[in-house]
Amino acid sequence: MDKTTPSNVTRRGIMGAAAALGVAAFTRSATVAEAAALKGNINHSICRWCFTSFGSKWSLDELCVIAKQLGCRSVELLGAKDYPTLAEHGLTCAMSSGHSFKVGPNHKAHWDECRQKLIDGIDAAAEFGSPNVITFTGYTKGKDGSDVSPEDGAANCVEFYKSVIGHAEEKGVNLCIEHLNSRDTTHPMKGHPGYQGDHVDYCVDIIKRVGSPRMKLLFDIYHVQIMDGDLIRRIHQIGEYIGHIHTAGNPGRGELDMDQEIEYAPVMKALVDIGYTGFVGHEFIPTRDALGGLKEAIAVCDV
Repeated sequence: MDKTTPSNVTRRGIMGAAAALGVAAFTRSATVAEAAALKGNINHSICRWCFTSFGSKWSLDELCVIAKQLGCRSVELLGAKDYPTLAEHGLTCAMSSGHSFKVGPNHKAHWDECRQKLIDGIDAAAEFGSPNVITFTGYTKGKDGSDVSPEDGAANCVEFYKSVIGHAEEKGVNLCIEHLNSRDTTHPMKGHPGYQGDHVDYCVDIIKRVGSPRMKLLFDIYHVQIMDGDLIRRIHQIGEYIGHIHTAGNPGRGELDMDQEIEYAPVMKALVDIGYTGFVGHEFIPTRDALGGLKEAIAVCDV
């Protein structure tokens, strides 16, 4: 959409604008001029795993070319070994890798493993200029098969994060804890049955108890919609704790199109209204032409 698009356009009109962008294959001759069409209120990013493991299965180099073509400033969920490729394309990594979502600090037995991975991730992110490192509560059942209660899991997370957040503060990097849904059982990347931090309030409570401006929430709109909903009100209520955003259509974690239920344009407007200046990472699993889906997602979210 260009700067003449009315602010009160309908959702179907937005989708029409997305279709107008076309779905032609990318070319390496794409210029930065295409990015000028974006309004600049939303900082767009692309999550690597969705597009290198599904759909067109692009290489990282190909994905970087596409990101530049579409006006995105970041390709994310990467680690130190990938940063040189990003640098070649003039891109950043809005959200850097940390530890596994299955093995988190809610179990004390996991602390050493999580601490080392987070410290390494923070150091690499700081050196490269990545603003965030991802972290997770972990699953209720630990690696040794033992269960931890929600209360004890939260207390363990708070104690653990207090032990590492000073390093993040020193390096100027945020730790972003992601809320994941535990309801969808159809695919291991569409839902995470057994994940302990499966409600926004649970994760925000941990963040508040850690008490650092470098401890943030990764507000994944897809996961929040499934578990808690009330997206716009939640954004206004907890905006100060949001450090990063992810998108995907629900149900199915597919494209941000008319076959899913989330009204993305008003949700993005809520982020603009609260003064959110972080990134919005597009993390949907392509079910059709991947480039077309990305163009559509950017058009819908570029409010």
